[in-house]
Amino acid sequence: MRAAAFSTIGPPEVLRVMDFEDPQAGNGQIRVNIKAAGVQPADCGIRGSGWAPPGVTLRMPQILGNEFAGTVDQVGEGVTEFEIGDDVIGWSLLACYAEYVVVGADQVVRKPDSMPWEEAGALTASGQTAHTALGMLGVGHRDTVLIHAAAGGVGSFAVQIARAWGARVIGTASERNHDYLRSLGAVPVVYGPGLVDRVKACAPEGVTAALDAAGEEALRASVELVGDRSRIGTIVAFDLVEELGVRPIRSQRSKDRLAELVQMYEQGKLKIHVSQTFSLSEAAEAHRAVESGHVRGKVVLRIDQP
Repeated sequence: MRAAAFSTIGPPEVLRVMDFEDPQAGNGQIRVNIKAAGVQPADCGIRGSGWAPPGVTLRMPQILGNEFAGTVDQVGEGVTEFEIGDDVIGWSLLACYAEYVVVGADQVVRKPDSMPWEEAGALTASGQTAHTALGMLGVGHRDTVLIHAAAGGVGSFAVQIARAWGARVIGTASERNHDYLRSLGAVPVVYGPGLVDRVKACAPEGVTAALDAAGEEALRASVELVGDRSRIGTIVAFDLVEELGVRPIRSQRSKDRLAELVQMYEQGKLKIHVSQTFSLSEAAEAHRAVESGHVRGKVVLRIDQP
């Protein structure tokens, strides 16, 4: 199979399309012919620094990608829920920039016919991270939640999930993304100097929870705005967690969590915004787009057959 992988740590151009042996489905597994795979900032960090998720060891050449959508083309023994030809959405660590991926049947759900491939490929990772974070922070009715980097991949999902759960949302973003945030149901504010005062003006009754997907400046502003630090979480600034007494948040993926997100999509409560789509051979360009810091929503690789 063809896959986008890297053999040395470095800039985006170290990503190349390489040939690998086709994986085979074992007991309790399915093989999926991937149609689309989301590109995450974490993918860029792995390629650029050699960082790996906890418990994961990089093996060169290393394939990237943690979320996918595709069609089941092989079913292992013991699998009864899926058949060859089923369209599915799922996740697998460091394996999805590829034509095929083998996963447990508990790592996928069915893709709705109404969901385009590019959108399906971009749901699993950022969507589950946002869902995990808001659940850990206890966001719900009567909350006013502040979401930093609200126009990004995780932020876009977090805004919509929080709104669906009954919260009022204030989202930080550059001014060019303010109309986009309004369309998702958030009150937009510009980040940068004076952020705390701008948020207070939008929420004179106070902010009850905050999710940081931006970094130090955003996290320190959150500490000034939210009284209960157990309701402040970060998915990026882990080095400040102990100093500030806030919560580190890492995605807790599950089939049930993904199924809930798919249900929200079918109910019209969740939109998936794909800003740019690249071919597998353009994986390096996709990483450059993500690293530019100006992505609205998600970047996706389209895995076309040769």
